[in-house]
Amino acid sequence: MRDDGAVRDAGVEPLAGYTVGITAARRREEFGAALERRGARVLYGPAIRIVPLADDTQLRHATECCLTAPLDVVVATTGIGFRGWMDAADAWDLREPLCKAIGSANLLARGPKARGAIRACGLREAWSPESESSNEVLEHLIERYDLTGRRIAVQLHGEPLPDLVETLRLAGADVIEVPVYRWIAPEDTAPLRRLIDTVATIEVDAVAFTSAPAAMSFLRTADELGLGEAVHEALVGPVTAACVGPVTAGPLLDRGIPVIQPPRARLGALVREIVEQIPRRRGRLLPVADHWVDIRGQAAVVDDRVVPLSRTSMALLRRLASRPGHVVARRELLPPGGGDEHAVEVAVGRLRTALGDPRIIQTVAKRGYRLAFDPERGAVGAQDWRY
Repeated sequence: MRDDGAVRDAGVEPLAGYTVGITAARRREEFGAALERRGARVLYGPAIRIVPLADDTQLRHATECCLTAPLDVVVATTGIGFRGWMDAADAWDLREPLCKAIGSANLLARGPKARGAIRACGLREAWSPESESSNEVLEHLIERYDLTGRRIAVQLHGEPLPDLVETLRLAGADVIEVPVYRWIAPEDTAPLRRLIDTVATIEVDAVAFTSAPAAMSFLRTADELGLGEAVHEALVGPVTAACVGPVTAGPLLDRGIPVIQPPRARLGALVREIVEQIPRRRGRLLPVADHWVDIRGQAAVVDDRVVPLSRTSMALLRRLASRPGHVVARRELLPPGGGDEHAVEVAVGRLRTALGDPRIIQTVAKRGYRLAFDPERGAVGAQDWRY
């Protein structure tokens, strides 16, 4: 039993009782394992799949274009992309001439990971921005170079960069877009459809996105399933969209969907952001009948015991907790599909049994039920659930 309501029990993992959906194709096992270690239930619904680089005819064509004449500028946007480009060129016996062509050009690295990949290949960047921003790369090129007739290779990072590429072309440059890894629809869309359905029915607490194409595919598929409106309502309400960085967040923000994202666009930082934000957004800690009851997304924690609850029981507990200590009439606890007050009595009985102490939910004769809330001990967490 806890004395301080401001601190959740240290013996329970921070994400126990919460469900997180993952839309990633790459590193999804690593990402999911990190969340599961912190107690989360993870649902996988890959929204995209990656075309193998060595089989990608578009990448090979772009690589060969880079070798037809000297390059003036090469822009490396991601470390994994630049390494993948080199590996694919190696499979085609083009690595040596490609390295020579890139080494003779002004090589720009968008960020530290791209810079590290460049140096690992025995090359050296001429410049790299502080912000890891494509816009800063563009400003640098426009300010430092006469772009007329310049041959510039831009390594893409999983999606087109129309602002960068089109601005360079309007300035007179001959731009070669290098799609080092391309995203296409997953071969098996069933996991994605299941994940979308759980978002629409609010059976998850967060959905994580690690690339803009995955976010676009997720929203497009929801629209195709006729669930676009329900998914949008969920994501602007109780379900949190968690993005690895601002590029990934773009398609969601364009739809008016709020997101959380870490200060640095890294997978580990995204895990930490989810661990910090989801309990704060979805949990509520109440002092009830000499216990601390932590009402989480898909379960409750009574003192230091995780109590899995059915969807009906969770809805009932949330309704009682929406105004802790106040009486809720039986008719207000009826399920959306209807029923009678006897069904409410049965549901309350099941919830009492699951929570382990019948005193947690009090019966108020001829009126309804209330949580045995102790306001003097305080409460911590979300003040409003939108369901």
